[in-house]
Amino acid sequence: MKPEPETAKKYRKLYKQKKFHEQYMYNGPLGPVCTAAGTSLVLWSPVAESVRLNLYHTDAAGEPFEVIDMAKGVNGTWTFSTPECLHGVYYDLTVLTDGREQQAGDPYARACGANSVRDMFVDLVKTDPEGWEEDRAPGQPAAPVIYEMHVKEFSWDPAGGFSEPLRGKYLAFTDSGSKGMQYLKELGVTHVQLMPIYDFGSVDETGSREQFNWGYDPVNYNIPEGSYATDAHRGEVRVRECKEMIRALHRCGLRVVMDVVYNHTYSLDTALQQTAPWYFYRTNEKGELSNGSGCGNDTASERPMCAKYILDSVIYWAEEYHIDGFRFDLMGLIDVRVMNRIRAALDERFGAGEKILYGEPWAAGMTAVEGKNTLLADRSNFAAVDRGIGLFNGDIRDAVKGSVFNAKSGGFVNGGKGLEERIAKGAAAGRYIDSMDSKDSIDSKDSLEALSCELKAASQAITYVSAHDNHTLWDKLTITTPDSKLRLRQNRLAAAICMTCQGIPFLLSGEEFLRTKKGLDNSYDAPVEINRIDWALPERNRDTVDYYRGLIGLRKHLPGLYDPTGEACKRIHILEAAAGVVMFTVDNSPSERWPELLVIYNSTHKKIRRNLPDGEWEILADDKNSFLWKQEMPETASGSVSAAPVGACVLGRIIYCCEGG
Repeated sequence: MKPEPETAKKYRKLYKQKKFHEQYMYNGPLGPVCTAAGTSLVLWSPVAESVRLNLYHTDAAGEPFEVIDMAKGVNGTWTFSTPECLHGVYYDLTVLTDGREQQAGDPYARACGANSVRDMFVDLVKTDPEGWEEDRAPGQPAAPVIYEMHVKEFSWDPAGGFSEPLRGKYLAFTDSGSKGMQYLKELGVTHVQLMPIYDFGSVDETGSREQFNWGYDPVNYNIPEGSYATDAHRGEVRVRECKEMIRALHRCGLRVVMDVVYNHTYSLDTALQQTAPWYFYRTNEKGELSNGSGCGNDTASERPMCAKYILDSVIYWAEEYHIDGFRFDLMGLIDVRVMNRIRAALDERFGAGEKILYGEPWAAGMTAVEGKNTLLADRSNFAAVDRGIGLFNGDIRDAVKGSVFNAKSGGFVNGGKGLEERIAKGAAAGRYIDSMDSKDSIDSKDSLEALSCELKAASQAITYVSAHDNHTLWDKLTITTPDSKLRLRQNRLAAAICMTCQGIPFLLSGEEFLRTKKGLDNSYDAPVEINRIDWALPERNRDTVDYYRGLIGLRKHLPGLYDPTGEACKRIHILEAAAGVVMFTVDNSPSERWPELLVIYNSTHKKIRRNLPDGEWEILADDKNSFLWKQEMPETASGSVSAAPVGACVLGRIIYCCEGG
């Protein structure tokens, strides 16, 4: 669908009128319901002159076997109902608007055929795997650790031990005996963040299995992607197999976070645009599409029915698919009121904090948001965001390894200078500073200070050093550091920093076994052979994997690093932050083992020795071994301790039974 500026201007003027929203705001349920008792459909299409429902036997070919005029309902809705169960029947709509008819999809559709050509009525109970009603997420972890994964990347490599027909599919996660699933279970992370699993448009679901895309191209927000299913033509298959994947991950002890992209769509040819022209998209005064996403369009979350759509979609995934959390792509394009409503609704339905919620507090550019009082959920407005919503800490990322905008720039671990204060602030998570707008130099303190904002709680900070965007950690270190042995030390130091900062650690899958994408920094549509997890690497780099495993396990005993109260930052006491060394203590109470921690990051190429506070201290992890805390005969230190070159040292103060009387 080509942009039509004059038409867009007309509708923009209409939708800004208070009278329009009073007349057409609809608070009831929308979309299809299909059960043994019958089938119904409610569509919101306020400017339509008529709507017809077309029923088909197949997902793409053939004429409709029945055409039904939908009845005009209240507040811009159109309705249909029948006592017949239409499970497995495909459908689309014919919408008459401005005297012109066009075929349209249903924005609230729950299933579809291949490539979203037609939606499908589905009795969702029939898609539930055996025992689905008993499916429960693992209990809330004391110390969340998030692991970012892509469905196809995870299981594509034959060395992962997945059954060949299931490679790259939802059902690969049900192959519990595979090397990949065993590895995931043993790593120790608590959450997996799945890159987009909703229906996206950048892959032909009937094409070659080798096709690849990250999936940040939404088409149907409420339907699982068909290329990950064993049969993309049958709408119920993708629904059932997606549920089976989630159940398998739950059984593996993992919570599931869904990466959601409500800020833009794949193109303008969507059910949203077809049924409510120009309502769900931002345009400027000239009628031109806003492009703060960098993907050609921005959704208009500030409009009431768009806000309702996003909220309804999140709740649907949480209820129907048992999703345990949501990561918002370019959250800086979504308005604060919507994000806070989502947080409140999740808490009301599932219990306070049961579902994790966080996102990217930035956008790719300016957006034509409407309303003088509309605040977007970016870093500058984060004080207005609910304390139960987290954000990616882009500053600690760049401070550790160098700017994502300059591949050759170094960070604290790989040659950068003057970054100690930023590392210390990252450790405390008491102040969030993001350098997304400071591309010239990550040492530009003036620009950084202008972007700083206070967090309500340290637990809002998502601490990370690599994600699917930009270079993998190993590739970044390879660019900045020719010496491979030094790179290994840098990688471990980066991991130690990430795992000992307040907040929630986040890892890109494979970061722990030196994953590489051959130096490619934006692999969104690169061949799957570039993107896939190389399952030979975990064995080849077993020592590094074990180092991460030890840190992840240790963190679960360090409650001082995950304190959701507003007082968390007071637990951190910075002792040193200069000349390549950061050293601080942590009030770790109420730990039964170590009421106080001491952490040293040494980025210099020399061994250093530092004085210890009074008492005896157990060495929990150093540059070589992150499992020291599990030894039967612990290594202890008093008076002073050394930290190896380009290495970390973590200690816990020992409490003896006689202390305190």
